[in-house]
Amino acid sequence: MPTLAETHIRNRYRVQPNDANNYETLHGGELMKWMDELGAMSAMRFAGETCVTAGVDDLSFHRPVPVGDIALIEAYVYAAGKTSVEVHLRAWRENPRTGETERTTGSSFTFVAIDEEGNPVQVPELTVETDEERELRVLARAADS
Repeated sequence: MPTLAETHIRNRYRVQPNDANNYETLHGGELMKWMDELGAMSAMRFAGETCVTAGVDDLSFHRPVPVGDIALIEAYVYAAGKTSVEVHLRAWRENPRTGETERTTGSSFTFVAIDEEGNPVQVPELTVETDEERELRVLARAADS
């Protein structure tokens, strides 16, 4: 059974002018796309199957990410159903020169594992072993409520 830590992925994206809106900050749709891609990677790592997006819960944008800064995105699986996977996602603005970060966005995405014909398939049970994994799970569940 996969552990929460095995699904934990962090990635960085440099915000370029073609990623920006009229205010020269990261377009919300672009950030959502990056979060969806990273969330799917986390879900697939957990399920061992292709996973597709089934839902997005409360995608909240708290502050902008200016062009030239970095969008740092974190994803991990915190719950699983029969065929579905819940992935907690958070994003930060990171200054590329100093490494200073500010939280910008948070959400949970639901993914469904599918076979080659597009039919839902069963996912494994999630294992939470360490104190750090338990803390991450509590954080994700608190964000859902």
